[in-house]
This record gives sequence, structure tokens and C-alpha cells, in this order.
Amino acid sequence: MPHDHDHHHARLPEGDRRVVAAVAVNLGLTVVQIVAGVISGSLAMIADAIHNLSDALSLMIALVARKLARRPADESMTFGYGRIEVVAALVNYTTLIVIALWLLAEGLHRLFDPVPVQGWIVVIVASVALVIDLVTALLIFRLSRDSMNMRAAFLHNLADAMGSLAVILGGTLILLYDWRLIDPVLTIVIAGYILWHAGRGMVPAVRLLMLGSPDSPRLPEVIDALRAIPGIADLHHLHLWRMQEHDSALEAHVVLDNTRPASLVRADMKALLHDRFAITHSTIELESPDEACRNAPLIGH
Repeated sequence: MPHDHDHHHARLPEGDRRVVAAVAVNLGLTVVQIVAGVISGSLAMIADAIHNLSDALSLMIALVARKLARRPADESMTFGYGRIEVVAALVNYTTLIVIALWLLAEGLHRLFDPVPVQGWIVVIVASVALVIDLVTALLIFRLSRDSMNMRAAFLHNLADAMGSLAVILGGTLILLYDWRLIDPVLTIVIAGYILWHAGRGMVPAVRLLMLGSPDSPRLPEVIDALRAIPGIADLHHLHLWRMQEHDSALEAHVVLDNTRPASLVRADMKALLHDRFAITHSTIELESPDEACRNAPLIGH
């Protein structure tokens, strides 16, 4: 009985099992695409294979990050390990940018030195890739709603599906019209799309790591709401940031006007932040008019 109990708890959560399945599918597809790309001479096929490999690696990084993020806060990480998923997303996007730049260079080279491409192999393998890309996207769709990491992986797989469609188009045009230049042209298009997508994805990850304020709630709205609470004369040294992707935090120095008990003012602030703005972690330092910081900025320190 003890053995069965331990085995039960050792099983991966459903979300992690979905990620493992997506990794396995993408790794298998990568091998098939690289072999087919070498045999057919299609750089666009190899480009799509490398993108699939990057997706498999990003999913593995995301899986490890998901497991580490569940660890509770300790002496070395007093805020916990939740941001490891953001770090993983940033690593994945950076890798995508490097790969896209390499593909862009190779595509430009092939424009001036095109090589024969076997269209049938390209179309068949890309069609299989399209199906697998869609299956992978379905596996992680539900996880993508609440995680920056998984959302990036989901969007990557949609981009892969678009890349596979482009490769199918290129192979068809080679079969029908022998348009060999279409292969490097599509490679450049795929590389450009990856660059655009990765650049967009990096912005929120960097912003979170830089302790940027969230898009919602907006800081001016929070300030106006706090100033409207009876008993508050002024605010300063205010910070609003996201501790993790979905958890906002606030700290502020609050100057009282001594018209209400300090405990009631603090309680009203906590309730407002929690109920109206979903800010569950707030640190508030109350000051009397005589003790208030001099020449303190409203935002920052």
C-alpha cells in the first residue's frame, strides 16, 4: 500500500503530461523534416524543422520552469520561484531570434544560388507537419490561458502551422511551375515572421522582469482611487509591479490628515486594492504630517 501511494503522487500533473506529449511529437517531427529537407534539397523544409526543434526545446524549458515555479518561498528566494517561467520565456524568445537571423541569412544566400528542390517530398512531409503542429497546439491550448511560457509555446505552434502551409505552397509551385526561388523566398518570410513574433513576445517578459507596472490596473487610476479615501492627505514613494504574471503588488508611503484613525485608513486602502484592483499584496507605511518624508517623489524612491 505505501508503494502504491508514493507511485500515485509521483505521477505528473495532467498539464505536464500534455507538455511531455507535445515535446515528443515535436522531436519526432523535427527528425522527419530534417531528413526530408536534406533529401529534397528544401531549405524551407529545414527552416521549418529547426523552428519545430526550437519549439520542442522551449516546451522542455517550460516544463522544467513549471515544476520549479511550484516550489514555495524559502530563505534564498523570499518571493518564491514563480518568475522562473518568465525567465524561461525570455530564453526561448532570444533563441528564436538567433535562429531566425540565421535562417534569414541562409535564405538570402539561396536567392542568389538556388538549388533543385524535390516538390513531392516537401508537400507530403509539410502536410504531416501541419497536422502535428495543430495537434501540439491543441495539447497546450488550455495551458496557454494562464501562463506566459505556455502562451508563447502555443503561439509558436500556430506559427509552425503557418510555416507548414507556406512550405506546402512552395512545394506545389515548384511541382507546377518549377519556381525554385520560391523556396528561399518562403524561408525569408518564415524567418521574418519568427523575428516579429519573438520580438513581440519579449516585451512583456522583459517588462515583468524589470518590475514594470501592469497594463491593468493602470497606475494613475490606482493613485486617484487611493487619494479619494477619507483620511489620506498625500502619497509618495509609490511602487506598483507584478510579482508574477498574474499577481500585482503595491507599496506606498501614506501621509494621514489625522481626521480618522490610522487603522481604519489602512483597512480601507487594503479593501480598495483587493476588491477593485485585485491587488492582494500591499505594503503601506503610514506617516503623520510631522513625520512625512520631505521632497519625496510620488512614484519611485
